[in-house]
Amino acid sequence: MADTLTQEQIDAMLSSVLSGTPVSLEAHEDTDEVKEYDFRTPKKFTKEQIKILERIFENYTRHLSSYLTGLLRLYCKVTLATIEEQKYFEFSNALPDYTIMGILDLGIKDDDIEESVAVLQMSNSLTFTMIDRMLGGKGAYENADRDFTEIEINVMSDIVGRVTTLMKQAWDGYVETSPKMTAIETNSRIISAADADETMIIVAMEVTINDSKSVISFCMSAITLEQIMKKFSAKFSSGKKSVSPTKESERKDNIMITLEQSELTVTAVLSETQLMLKDVLTLSVNDIIPLNKPIDQNISLKVGSTVWFDGKLGTYGGKKAFKIDNILKN
Repeated sequence: MADTLTQEQIDAMLSSVLSGTPVSLEAHEDTDEVKEYDFRTPKKFTKEQIKILERIFENYTRHLSSYLTGLLRLYCKVTLATIEEQKYFEFSNALPDYTIMGILDLGIKDDDIEESVAVLQMSNSLTFTMIDRMLGGKGAYENADRDFTEIEINVMSDIVGRVTTLMKQAWDGYVETSPKMTAIETNSRIISAADADETMIIVAMEVTINDSKSVISFCMSAITLEQIMKKFSAKFSSGKKSVSPTKESERKDNIMITLEQSELTVTAVLSETQLMLKDVLTLSVNDIIPLNKPIDQNISLKVGSTVWFDGKLGTYGGKKAFKIDNILKN
C-alpha cells in the first residue's frame, strides 16, 4: 500500500512543479507509540491491586532493612524494585543453577484459600556476602557460581527463616498470616513450586550493602494471591462499599438523633440601623433610636447567623414569644 502524503508534502510538490525544481519527499512517520498486548496471557491484576501490593512490600522492605543492618553490622538498604506478572518458567529460567531458595507458607487459615505457598530467592552475591559476614569475615567472596556446603546451607536456613517471619508485620492490617519457611533448596532446576505455564507474581527487592547491589525475589501464584486479596478489608479497596438499605437508614436515624440534641441560638431581629460613633458614646437611658420600620411589619428570626423565619413578637404565658408567619429558608 502506497504511503499517504501529508498536506505539507502536497504543497511542496505543487511548488516544485511551478518552479521547476525537484523536491524530495520523506516518508511520513507515525510518532504514536503502540504498546503490545498479549491476549493469550492477559494481566490478572489491576493497577489498584498492584498499588496495594506495593504498600505491603514497601512496608516489608523497611523491616528487612532494619533486620539485615543489625544482623550484618553493616548499613543495608532494601527498596522495592518491581512487581510484575510472569510465567513460572520465565522466572525459573532466569535463575542461576545454584541459588538459595526458601519455600514459604504464609499460613493463612481460610477455607477459601487452598494454599499460600511462595518462593523467596536470594541472589548469590547477597548470599555469599551474608555467609562470609556471619562467619567472621568482612563480607567478601570470590566464587559465587558454585554449590553450597552444608554449613552454608544451615547458616542461610536460619536467615531465610527469620526473613520469612518478618512478612507477618508487612501483611498486618490486610490479612492474618503466620508465615514460616517449610524447606530450603539450592538447585533451581529441580525445584517445582508451580506449573511451568502458571502465572506468577514476581516481587523484586533491591538490597544495597557497601555500594554493592543484590536482589531478593518473592514469587507466588497469581491465582493464590488473588484469592488472598479478596479477603482484604473494604477500606483498602478503591471501590465504594455497598451498604444494605436497613443499615443506611439506621445510620441516618442515628445522625438525626445526635443533631436533635444540638443547641442553637435563636435571635429575633427588630431592624438594623447605623449610628455615628459619637452618638453611640452619648447614648443614655430613655433615648430613642428610630428603626425606620413600621410597627406592624414582620421582623426576622435568625437561627445561628441565618435568617430562617419572619413573624411578630408577642407574649405567651407571661413570657416574650415569637409567632412564625413565613418560612424563608428551605
